[in-house]
Amino acid sequence: MDLDRIYDHALSGGAVDFDQACMLYDRAPTAELAAVADRIRRRRVPDPQVVTWQIDRNVNITNVCISGCRFCNFHCKPHQNDKAFVTTLDEYCQKIERMLELGGDQLLLQGGLHPGLKIDYYEGLFRELKRLYPGVRLHALGAPEVAHIARISGLGVEETLGRLIEAGLDSLPGAGAEILDDRVRKILSPGKPDTASWLETMSIAHRLGLATSATMMYGHVENPAERIKHLFRIRELQAGCPEGKPGFLAFIPWVFRSTGTELEKTGVRPDMSPTAYIRLIAISRIVLDNIRNIQASWLTVGKQVAQVALHSGANDMGSIMIEENVVSSAGAENSFDADGICRAIRQAGFTPRLRDQLYRYRDTEVIA
Repeated sequence: MDLDRIYDHALSGGAVDFDQACMLYDRAPTAELAAVADRIRRRRVPDPQVVTWQIDRNVNITNVCISGCRFCNFHCKPHQNDKAFVTTLDEYCQKIERMLELGGDQLLLQGGLHPGLKIDYYEGLFRELKRLYPGVRLHALGAPEVAHIARISGLGVEETLGRLIEAGLDSLPGAGAEILDDRVRKILSPGKPDTASWLETMSIAHRLGLATSATMMYGHVENPAERIKHLFRIRELQAGCPEGKPGFLAFIPWVFRSTGTELEKTGVRPDMSPTAYIRLIAISRIVLDNIRNIQASWLTVGKQVAQVALHSGANDMGSIMIEENVVSSAGAENSFDADGICRAIRQAGFTPRLRDQLYRYRDTEVIA
């Protein structure tokens, strides 16, 4: 099958198969691939002229983690008492108050696989945060953390998620996906749950009605076919989402940053070329025909590449990220405030609209 026939198939609303996606990703000229993805974006999103963005705050629950991720400089081992921390309630309150001053409405709470923090800890934390700040959404944890909490608490994943939802969990990030292939995961994160566990945890979250996102960290030890396989696993999981449940609201690919990581010490360098990123955004839009929102990761690729991504299939610029530690600790230095992200969207030719985690427009005044 030639490229034009695949383009026509995708543009007519057909779902491309794995071989077609690989052919596009390997052979299609970047400008053509981006143009097809842009046309699909214009059909898929409610208002093609709008690019959404968000104000939230990342807070790391803890830096203690036993997963052994070789791309993460932020974590420490449980015995490293001089480095280890668990965020206190007073610290949460200070961070939330500042986020509220800036117009934010959500905490992105992530930590690691802490061997001592069981289900009762997270239930207590979520309930207390909701008691103090009932209007703040908790976009918290991730599939590996949920599976870990379930295991050390002697519970099943479904019961764990149910209890977390009851305690105040609003939505589940796509954290810990990296590349959904066990060959890659064994190299990157030897202590993390495998591909099947990530997919099963997210499937349970979808059945329970949690809104979720899906991610990909690319540009390290994976090959192009494994990137495409990752997209198809996400698409298949979304296809199985029960009717009436939100499932994956967005897909967020981001570039591996290597500075100071264990992977860098073994000679692995990130594939950070703008062209590689634009091609991945475009093929994501083409393959993921059942996920409406594709996010441009300005944090890892910078403003200009993110602006091009908005013409290559992406329709969202993510959050201004009042606080971010993990990717920044590996070399990401880009930053935005509210004025800056809106200006970048307008410069790209779009209208910025502030949103919440469910991709509903917000009209709240914000402070730059």
